[in-house]
Amino acid sequence: MRGMLRAASIARLRSIGAVVVAFTVVAAWMVPAAGREQAPAFDLVIRNGRVLDGAGNPWIAADVAIHEGRIVRVGRVEGRGVREIDAAGRYVSPGFIDIMDQSGAALLVNGLAENKLRMGVTSAIGGEGGTPSLAVLTGGDEARRGASTDEIPEYFATLERQGISINFGTFYSQAQARRAVIGMDRREPTAAELDAMRQHMEEAMRAGVLGMTTALIYPPSSYAGTDEIVEVARVAARYGGIYASHIRGEGAELLEAVGEAIAIGERAGIPVEIFHLKAAHEPGWGTLMAEAVTAIDAARGRGVEVAADVYPYTAGGSGLEATIPSWAHEGGAEPLFARLRDPETRARLKREVATGSPGWWNIVEASGGWHNVVLVNAQNADNARFHSRSIADIAKELGRDPADTAWDLVLEGGGRRVMAIYHMMTEPDVELAMRQTWTSIGSDAGAAVEAGAADLLGLPHPRSYGTFPRILARYVRERGTLTLEDAIRKMTSWPATRMRLEGRGLIKEGLWADVVIFDLARVEDLATYEEPTRYPEGIDYVIVNGEVAIDGDRHTGARAGRVLYGPARR
Repeated sequence: MRGMLRAASIARLRSIGAVVVAFTVVAAWMVPAAGREQAPAFDLVIRNGRVLDGAGNPWIAADVAIHEGRIVRVGRVEGRGVREIDAAGRYVSPGFIDIMDQSGAALLVNGLAENKLRMGVTSAIGGEGGTPSLAVLTGGDEARRGASTDEIPEYFATLERQGISINFGTFYSQAQARRAVIGMDRREPTAAELDAMRQHMEEAMRAGVLGMTTALIYPPSSYAGTDEIVEVARVAARYGGIYASHIRGEGAELLEAVGEAIAIGERAGIPVEIFHLKAAHEPGWGTLMAEAVTAIDAARGRGVEVAADVYPYTAGGSGLEATIPSWAHEGGAEPLFARLRDPETRARLKREVATGSPGWWNIVEASGGWHNVVLVNAQNADNARFHSRSIADIAKELGRDPADTAWDLVLEGGGRRVMAIYHMMTEPDVELAMRQTWTSIGSDAGAAVEAGAADLLGLPHPRSYGTFPRILARYVRERGTLTLEDAIRKMTSWPATRMRLEGRGLIKEGLWADVVIFDLARVEDLATYEEPTRYPEGIDYVIVNGEVAIDGDRHTGARAGRVLYGPARR
């Protein structure tokens, strides 16, 4: 018996010894011996940076660790990364969000979006004119034909399948619904037609758009009355969407147009984003913008969620056809061209440019005259010699009336949009809008489909390459219009909050790793009106969903961007 007990005790001791040995082996693996190298704990570690969280707080000295596309540590990071970036002396901020983008069609053609990334943009919100048509892939005229609602899921699937280098979300336009139901007719819809428009909006929301847009200076959006817009916007509101608008006028009628946007939001129960807020009317410089700010503040004070975005330039850009009163666009391009060729109709149009036309924002008057309307893309090789010259100057050379000169250029564009830059704002008004707590930054420009080229709209404007670095260089470092912290907030967490983008806009553990590393002392927007496609300097790294997309002066080819779906799809 005593022998049996002794044998059992020996067996137990051997078992305990085995456990101790096993524990020792595990402990030795967990705490490496001197000289043994640990496996990297993170995909990427950014060290020694001045971290701006995006919420408007001052920077902190911290490391940022990224793993599987997300930020997993902010502070002192002990483990190694597969790659490490030393950000000493530079700022680390959330990726910039372009809240007023025009890349929807361009990303189908080329998803690299290099001009966007070089500005620090990691996410973009498009759709002022609506969700693009896949026809752009086969050479279709995307500018005049938007996607049908049953095409929207395939549009998103195509972006995901081909791969994009930035995150991208889009709106659906009320004009798309209108065009699908009643075409380019300039009239009110019937009750049945209005129901059909509502159905289109519902289908678009369910497909994943962020909300509804209008571009109320462009037909057929300009043919829609306030009541019609409210009815369709109510559908977007029901699905948690946003109403964003290029308002009906940005000149002498600015206050009325802002008031309409506010009323639509109030009546439809939907948040309102006013695209590229501006005071484009020389007699009203210094007063109109202040009055618009007061109106927006008052609406917010009574509970209407209305805000706006701005771009940091005193010139806008659009097609030269915007100089033609809107009624002449009824029926589409061919009827418009026929009217331009008719001497009596053209005489009437010229009179209305001089005196005004009901329901039309006179962009020529807003610019102070034809001498401030500059041709930048004639879409015609013979007329390319006139690029970068004002319509007034071209007309003088040709011995013609400026309106005739402009509209002949439109006709000679071969059906493509002849593009112009309109010098129509003043710097103090731009800065006043920029300083408002509720404004964010939007470029109103698209991704280029080729390096060093204009965007797919064919508009060579410096905002395509310079918007976000210009904010940092000119309005933070040089002029002190904004503090660095607030400028970053306006380009990151505030647009993310406005657009209800989940998990983006902040440097915070658990969020998607969209990150920009820049040197404030070196940041410079090099794009000018004369050379609008020059890349900026001082933005050294851009990271999208944890992958480095811009590494110094090169695009890595990474396509880590995601489609940003709206609330109904999410």
